[in-house]
Amino acid sequence: MSPEGEFRSDRVAVIGAHGRMGRMFCTRFRAAGLDVVELDQPLTELSLRAGLSEAGVILLCIPAAVFDSVLQQIRDIIRPPQVLVDITSVKVQPMHQMQRTYAGPIVGTHPLFGPEPKKDEVRVAVTPADGTDEACVAMVENLFSRIGCEPFRTTAEEHDEAAALIQGLNFITTVSYLATLAHKDEITPYLTPSFQRRLDAARKMLTEDAELFEGLFEANPSSQNVVRSFRNMLNIAAGGDVNVLVERALWWWREDNDTGGVRQ
Repeated sequence: MSPEGEFRSDRVAVIGAHGRMGRMFCTRFRAAGLDVVELDQPLTELSLRAGLSEAGVILLCIPAAVFDSVLQQIRDIIRPPQVLVDITSVKVQPMHQMQRTYAGPIVGTHPLFGPEPKKDEVRVAVTPADGTDEACVAMVENLFSRIGCEPFRTTAEEHDEAAALIQGLNFITTVSYLATLAHKDEITPYLTPSFQRRLDAARKMLTEDAELFEGLFEANPSSQNVVRSFRNMLNIAAGGDVNVLVERALWWWREDNDTGGVRQ
């Protein structure tokens, strides 16, 4: 390990470099002129010691299921001032895991996009750990900015509540809706184009990414609360007050109502 002070802010070690997100970040970092070290399975002590040497930033692009085991592998290799960064879609749990393992600077992030983002889909939530130096946080934000992303700061708790509402609730309500309609062959003659569009939109989430979303739902401490909130909305519908829900849902088009126009 290089002595303190010889870590390079332009060298990023990516653990999980062969995954879809890892490959995307490695490609973009290199295109931005950064020195990128790729690390992936098998992660041996020899490869980790060599790969993490001199890296100013260590980026964990790994599933939540293996998060803690990878942290145990690198805990005796990394040291301050190296900045430990993750990209998991939940933040409270991995932030606690990183802080239990590493006494140096920690910056949690969540890129709000997939491995092939469009130009307007490049926001990155940034959740610094308590005690992490401002310069370290700014360095991580700058890394994302250099590859065209738009970082914004938040807290792990605020992030997870929002993620539970946007990602978790979308998954749970979709799978519950389709499970309700399953094994009812008699309804197939009545399927509408709008239903087919909803089915098409759900295909990848349930046929390819269900295990991922299940894990994120279980790891997010806000998941159960948002499901209870949704259940309250269903109770209103069961009571026949659908107009109450419609009025509440129109919040999403409030700007149209204010201007009298229709949002394009």
